[in-house]
Formats: sequence, structure tokens, C-alpha cells
Amino acid sequence: MSNKLQGKVAVVTGGNSGIGLATAQTLVENGAKVVIVGRNRQTLDQAVTALGPQVTAVQADVSDDKDLERAFDTIRATHGKIDSLLVNAGIAAFSPIEAVDHDHFDRLFGINVKGAYFTVQKALPHLNDDASIVFTTSVVNEMGMPGATVYAATKAALRSFARSLAAELGPRGIRVNAVAPGLTETPLVGKLGMENEAIEAFANNVVSNTPLARLGQPKEIASVIAFLASPDSAYVNGSEFAVDGGLAQT
Repeated sequence: MSNKLQGKVAVVTGGNSGIGLATAQTLVENGAKVVIVGRNRQTLDQAVTALGPQVTAVQADVSDDKDLERAFDTIRATHGKIDSLLVNAGIAAFSPIEAVDHDHFDRLFGINVKGAYFTVQKALPHLNDDASIVFTTSVVNEMGMPGATVYAATKAALRSFARSLAAELGPRGIRVNAVAPGLTETPLVGKLGMENEAIEAFANNVVSNTPLARLGQPKEIASVIAFLASPDSAYVNGSEFAVDGGLAQT
């Protein structure tokens, strides 16, 4: 444990499971007060119970503007201004192009892209100058992966947001970066829209092409996000960090 984030307020969207939950825990271990945001009240409450008194939860749907405004107003009223924001809420679904319909496309872009963009917009009035924003992207925005055309495009959009917002928000000292996980052992892996056998084959294929020959752990991704939220990364801006066991480099 350290005190690098002592007295800081961090907000994690999608903080009730997977990488978001692990990040909330890591931020707490570094001294931050953390607010997790998610759609599911039950898993939010479970996360708060597991993480302890430094963590509070706000239920909100990032694809709903009014929900976002209410969420950030609530956070400001109870915690003051925000020092770091992890834009992590998202969904994953893989499908061959022939099977992609408008609902699949709109749902992924509505949550992963529109939801992320307006999360930042609604958070901006509540961010301290010199705050840190981190987007969770994915290794697939650097690789061609069958069945991931729509999902990969949503993550590539977030990478683009990080570059442009780093330039736009620089005058306020706000740093904007991204973390690109490889395949990580999270509940999201079970929600790819594939049968269990197909998911197992997919995971085995990814592992066989990863130099470290294993899946990532949420805590490993969280450690890099915590670095980007801390003063240790004070001159890091507009960058994307691959945390993928070397997968994108092969």
C-alpha cells in the first residue's frame, strides 16, 4: 500500500466488476476515495461491501445523459471535485459481419463510444485542473481480429478521443491517456455473444499467440491505471499503454 493518492477523489465507471472493480481496489490501496458507477444496484452494493468505507457507489447508465448529469452532481455534492476518472464502462460482443445488425452496432457504439464521450463531457465541470482521465480501450484496436469489427472500432474511437482530448484539455493540465488490455479474466469474457466452447477456443487461441502464454488478471491492468492516476505519470499525456502480455507485438 502507498499514499500516492491520499486525499484524492477517483471515479470509476463500470466499477462494479472486472477491471473497474480491481482498479477501484487498487486506487483505495493508494489512498484515494473512490466512487464506482454502474447500472446494477446489486453488484454495486456488493462491491462497496467488499472494498470498504473508502468506496461509495452511484447507480447510473452511461448511455443516458440525465443519469450522467445526476451521477456527477451527486459525486460533487458528497465528495467535492474529482481528481481522476476511469472511463471504463463498456460491453463486448463479437459477431461475423454477415450477422451484425443495426441493434448490435448501435448498442456497442451507444455504450462504448457515445457513453464514454459524454461521460467525459459531463464530468469536466467537476474535474480539478491537473486531473487524470483514463480510457479503457483494448488490444483489438491494434490488431485485426475476426468477429470483432464493431467492438474493435468502438475501442479505436476511444483511442482517438484520448489523443484529441489530451490536446484540448492540456491548457487545464488535465492529462488524458488510455490502457489497452489484452484478453483478461473478467466476467466480460463470458458475454461475448459466443457459445462456451467457442469462448474456450477463442481464449486458447489468444493465449497461444501471447508471448507470456496466459490471460491477464484485472489487478495487472489496474496497476497501470493507478500509475496514470498518480503524480508518477505527471508528464504522460495522450498515450496508450498496452497491457496484453505482448499480444499486439506478435
